[in-house]
Amino acid sequence: MRTLTIETNGFRFAVDEAGDGDHLALCLHGFPESRFSWRHQMPVLAALGYRVWAPDLRGYGETEPKPRAVAAYCVDRLMEDVAALIDASGAKKVTLIGHDWGAGLAWTFATNKVRPLERLVIMNVPHPGVMRAHLGRSWSQLKKSWYMVFFQIPGLPEWLTTAKDARAVRQAFHGMAVDKTHFGPDVLDRYARDAQRPGAMTGMINWYRAAMRVPGKMAGPWPVIETPTLIVWGEEDAALGIELLDGTDAYVRDLTIKRLPGVSHWVQQEAPEKVNAILKDWLPAG
Repeated sequence: MRTLTIETNGFRFAVDEAGDGDHLALCLHGFPESRFSWRHQMPVLAALGYRVWAPDLRGYGETEPKPRAVAAYCVDRLMEDVAALIDASGAKKVTLIGHDWGAGLAWTFATNKVRPLERLVIMNVPHPGVMRAHLGRSWSQLKKSWYMVFFQIPGLPEWLTTAKDARAVRQAFHGMAVDKTHFGPDVLDRYARDAQRPGAMTGMINWYRAAMRVPGKMAGPWPVIETPTLIVWGEEDAALGIELLDGTDAYVRDLTIKRLPGVSHWVQQEAPEKVNAILKDWLPAG
């Protein structure tokens, strides 16, 4: 594993890299994570023959600069980052892998065919079209999504999430995880440190603000995705109900779903052995 600085699209992206070759596995993290969240998958993907990149996405970790404007985090701008990273890699083939917000970005990128993809892997985030439909009719999911509304308040969410050495960030991982084995003090310290970098928490929360205020292509339309797609879902997700998988097949031509009982939202970190086995079984050699 090595860390690169990739200068593209006006940013200096901090990117962890493993493996080599011309088939890129680009791993997109979620909130409040960073590139560190793919530490268990990168060696496995490299062993399969992929060149693996896990960047700190716009607003996160060591990637700079961190724009303050909400509009800078519109999904249309975020897709430009993904395309720029793919182009900078020089890869001939791309497999896109995303978790949480990174998965939401991956869904939108694949739908809009911004760059050709060999395969798409989604972890614990529903297709945006399915999410919108459920929010419109499910009180249960609306209650679980309360934090998305809270994040619209200026300033207060940043203060609360970083107070007391980012205690809320630590609790998001340790408190939600069913099996806390992989969320020891060193892991929580890493995420707390990344969240407290200057401008980071505003950038991180601005993904949520932009989704409501400047939705761009996140609002659809949603033509059917032709790329073979795998969804890995930890069933004990406290933020996203398992029912959000229902209806996904209307948006994806070639869909495989693997559900992991007793695993939380942090699926690839909490159950790396199970997730890695699924990836090895479903992905072709790079």
